[in-house]
Amino acid sequence: MTRRRLPPEERRRLLVDAAAELFAERDYPTVLMEDVAAAAGVSRALLYRHFPGKPDLFAAVYRQATAQLLVDTTLDPALPFTEQLTAGLDVHFDYFEANARTVIVANRLLAADPTIQSIITGELSELRERLLDALGAEGPARQLMSTVLMSWLTFVRVLTVEWLETPTCPRPVLRDICVGALLGAIEPLRAEQTGSTP
Repeated sequence: MTRRRLPPEERRRLLVDAAAELFAERDYPTVLMEDVAAAAGVSRALLYRHFPGKPDLFAAVYRQATAQLLVDTTLDPALPFTEQLTAGLDVHFDYFEANARTVIVANRLLAADPTIQSIITGELSELRERLLDALGAEGPARQLMSTVLMSWLTFVRVLTVEWLETPTCPRPVLRDICVGALLGAIEPLRAEQTGSTP
Protein backbone atom coordinates (compact mmCIF):
# COMPACT_ATOMS: atom_id res chain seq x y z
CA MET A 1 0.00 0.00 0.00
CA THR A 2 1.42 3.37 -1.02
CA ARG A 3 1.63 5.96 1.73
CA ARG A 4 -0.27 9.13 0.83
CA ARG A 5 1.98 12.16 0.47
CA LEU A 6 0.88 14.96 2.77
CA PRO A 7 1.51 18.67 2.38
CA PRO A 8 4.55 19.69 4.50
CA GLU A 9 2.50 21.65 7.04
CA GLU A 10 0.05 18.81 7.56
CA ARG A 11 2.89 16.32 7.93
CA ARG A 12 4.60 18.61 10.41
CA ARG A 13 1.41 18.93 12.44
CA LEU A 14 1.02 15.14 12.60
CA LEU A 15 4.63 14.79 13.78
CA VAL A 16 4.08 17.40 16.48
CA ASP A 17 0.88 15.68 17.61
CA ALA A 18 2.65 12.31 17.87
CA ALA A 19 5.51 13.89 19.81
CA ALA A 20 3.11 15.72 22.13
CA GLU A 21 1.54 12.42 23.19
CA LEU A 22 4.91 10.85 23.93
CA PHE A 23 6.23 13.88 25.86
CA ALA A 24 3.01 13.88 27.91
CA GLU A 25 3.33 10.18 28.76
CA ARG A 26 7.07 9.81 29.35
CA ASP A 27 9.99 11.70 30.82
CA TYR A 28 11.80 13.86 28.28
CA PRO A 29 15.12 11.93 28.31
CA THR A 30 13.35 8.65 27.51
CA VAL A 31 11.57 9.94 24.41
CA LEU A 32 13.75 9.13 21.40
CA MET A 33 13.40 10.56 17.93
CA GLU A 34 12.89 7.04 16.56
CA ASP A 35 9.99 6.62 19.00
CA VAL A 36 8.32 9.71 17.58
CA ALA A 37 8.94 8.55 14.01
CA ALA A 38 7.40 5.16 14.79
CA ALA A 39 4.39 6.73 16.53
CA ALA A 40 3.81 9.00 13.53
CA GLY A 41 4.32 6.16 11.03
CA VAL A 42 7.23 7.84 9.22
CA SER A 43 10.91 7.19 8.74
CA ARG A 44 13.51 8.78 11.00
CA ALA A 45 14.92 10.52 7.94
CA LEU A 46 11.60 12.24 7.32
CA LEU A 47 11.30 13.28 10.96
CA TYR A 48 14.80 14.76 10.91
CA ARG A 49 13.96 16.58 7.69
CA HIS A 50 11.34 18.54 9.66
CA PHE A 51 13.12 18.70 13.04
CA PRO A 52 16.94 18.59 13.30
CA GLY A 53 16.84 17.37 16.90
CA LYS A 54 14.69 16.60 19.92
CA PRO A 55 14.90 20.14 21.39
CA ASP A 56 13.53 21.53 18.10
CA LEU A 57 10.70 19.00 18.16
CA PHE A 58 9.87 19.73 21.78
CA ALA A 59 9.85 23.47 21.07
CA ALA A 60 7.30 22.89 18.30
CA VAL A 61 5.15 20.85 20.71
CA TYR A 62 5.37 23.55 23.36
CA ARG A 63 4.64 26.35 20.90
CA GLN A 64 1.51 24.54 19.67
CA ALA A 65 0.31 23.89 23.24
CA THR A 66 0.90 27.51 24.24
CA ALA A 67 -1.00 28.78 21.21
CA GLN A 68 -3.96 26.58 22.12
CA LEU A 69 -3.81 27.73 25.73
CA LEU A 70 -4.06 31.35 24.62
CA VAL A 71 -7.07 30.48 22.45
CA ASP A 72 -8.73 28.78 25.42
CA THR A 73 -7.97 31.64 27.82
CA THR A 74 -10.57 34.26 27.02
CA LEU A 75 -11.58 36.98 29.46
CA ASP A 76 -15.27 37.87 29.54
CA PRO A 77 -15.56 41.67 29.93
CA ALA A 78 -19.13 41.22 31.17
CA LEU A 79 -17.80 39.67 34.38
CA PRO A 80 -16.14 41.48 37.30
CA PHE A 81 -12.35 41.44 37.03
CA THR A 82 -11.91 38.97 39.91
CA GLU A 83 -14.21 36.48 38.20
CA GLN A 84 -12.35 36.91 34.90
CA LEU A 85 -9.07 36.32 36.71
CA THR A 86 -10.35 33.23 38.52
CA ALA A 87 -11.72 31.72 35.31
CA GLY A 88 -8.44 32.38 33.49
CA LEU A 89 -6.42 30.75 36.25
CA ASP A 90 -8.67 27.69 36.18
CA VAL A 91 -7.99 27.27 32.45
CA HIS A 92 -4.25 27.54 33.08
CA PHE A 93 -4.30 25.10 35.97
CA ASP A 94 -6.28 22.64 33.84
CA TYR A 95 -3.62 22.89 31.14
CA PHE A 96 -0.69 22.66 33.56
CA GLU A 97 -2.11 19.57 35.25
CA ALA A 98 -2.98 17.85 31.95
CA ASN A 99 0.49 18.58 30.54
CA ALA A 100 2.55 18.38 33.72
CA ARG A 101 5.55 16.61 32.17
CA THR A 102 5.75 19.04 29.26
CA VAL A 103 5.39 22.08 31.51
CA ILE A 104 8.09 20.87 33.89
CA VAL A 105 10.51 20.12 31.05
CA ALA A 106 9.99 23.59 29.56
CA ASN A 107 10.43 25.34 32.90
CA ARG A 108 13.17 23.15 34.33
CA LEU A 109 15.19 20.96 31.96
CA LEU A 110 15.02 23.31 28.95
CA ALA A 111 14.52 26.58 30.83
CA ALA A 112 17.73 28.06 29.41
CA ASP A 113 16.86 27.19 25.80
CA PRO A 114 16.36 30.53 23.98
CA THR A 115 13.52 29.15 21.84
CA ILE A 116 11.60 27.91 24.88
CA GLN A 117 12.25 31.21 26.67
CA SER A 118 10.91 33.09 23.66
CA ILE A 119 7.71 31.01 23.68
CA ILE A 120 7.18 31.58 27.41
CA THR A 121 7.88 35.31 27.10
CA GLY A 122 5.45 35.61 24.20
CA GLU A 123 2.72 33.84 26.15
CA LEU A 124 3.22 35.99 29.25
CA SER A 125 3.27 39.18 27.19
CA GLU A 126 -0.03 38.32 25.52
CA LEU A 127 -1.64 37.47 28.86
CA ARG A 128 -0.35 40.75 30.31
CA GLU A 129 -1.96 42.76 27.52
CA ARG A 130 -5.28 41.00 28.03
CA LEU A 131 -5.20 41.69 31.76
CA LEU A 132 -4.27 45.33 31.18
CA ASP A 133 -7.26 45.70 28.89
CA ALA A 134 -9.53 43.93 31.39
CA LEU A 135 -8.37 46.35 34.10
CA GLY A 136 -8.90 49.34 31.83
CA ALA A 137 -5.38 50.57 32.58
CA GLU A 138 -4.59 53.74 30.61
CA GLY A 139 -2.06 56.55 30.49
CA PRO A 140 1.06 56.60 32.67
CA ALA A 141 -0.44 54.09 35.11
CA ARG A 142 -0.54 51.44 32.38
CA GLN A 143 3.25 51.08 32.30
CA LEU A 144 3.53 50.51 36.05
CA MET A 145 0.54 48.17 35.97
CA SER A 146 2.23 46.33 33.10
CA THR A 147 5.36 45.76 35.18
CA VAL A 148 3.31 44.53 38.14
CA LEU A 149 1.35 42.13 35.94
CA MET A 150 4.45 40.63 34.34
CA SER A 151 5.94 40.08 37.79
CA TRP A 152 2.71 38.43 38.92
CA LEU A 153 2.50 36.20 35.83
CA THR A 154 6.06 35.04 36.47
CA PHE A 155 5.18 34.41 40.12
CA VAL A 156 2.16 32.30 39.10
CA ARG A 157 4.25 30.26 36.66
CA VAL A 158 7.02 29.57 39.17
CA LEU A 159 4.55 28.74 41.93
CA THR A 160 2.51 26.43 39.72
CA VAL A 161 5.55 24.52 38.46
CA GLU A 162 6.69 24.04 42.06
CA TRP A 163 3.16 22.86 42.91
CA LEU A 164 3.15 20.37 40.03
CA GLU A 165 6.39 18.86 41.29
CA THR A 166 5.40 18.91 44.97
CA PRO A 167 1.69 19.53 45.62
CA THR A 168 1.69 21.30 48.98
CA CYS A 169 -1.90 22.54 49.03
CA PRO A 170 -5.24 21.88 47.34
CA ARG A 171 -5.67 23.50 43.95
CA PRO A 172 -8.40 25.93 45.13
CA VAL A 173 -5.98 27.23 47.75
CA LEU A 174 -3.29 27.69 45.12
CA ARG A 175 -5.76 29.66 42.99
CA ASP A 176 -6.79 31.84 45.93
CA ILE A 177 -3.13 32.59 46.67
CA CYS A 178 -2.58 33.71 43.06
CA VAL A 179 -5.77 35.81 42.97
CA GLY A 180 -5.00 37.41 46.32
CA ALA A 181 -1.43 38.22 45.30
CA LEU A 182 -2.55 40.16 42.22
CA LEU A 183 -5.45 41.96 43.86
CA GLY A 184 -3.18 43.06 46.70
CA ALA A 185 -0.48 44.23 44.29
CA ILE A 186 -2.74 46.31 42.05
CA GLU A 187 -5.00 47.80 44.74
CA PRO A 188 -2.72 50.83 45.39
CA LEU A 189 -2.53 51.49 41.65
CA ARG A 190 -6.28 51.28 41.16
CA ALA A 191 -6.84 53.51 44.18
CA GLU A 192 -4.43 56.10 42.77
CA GLN A 193 -6.23 56.03 39.43
CA THR A 194 -9.56 56.70 41.05
CA GLY A 195 -8.15 59.20 43.55
CA SER A 196 -9.26 57.16 46.56
CA THR A 197 -7.20 56.06 49.54
CA PRO A 198 -6.36 52.33 49.64
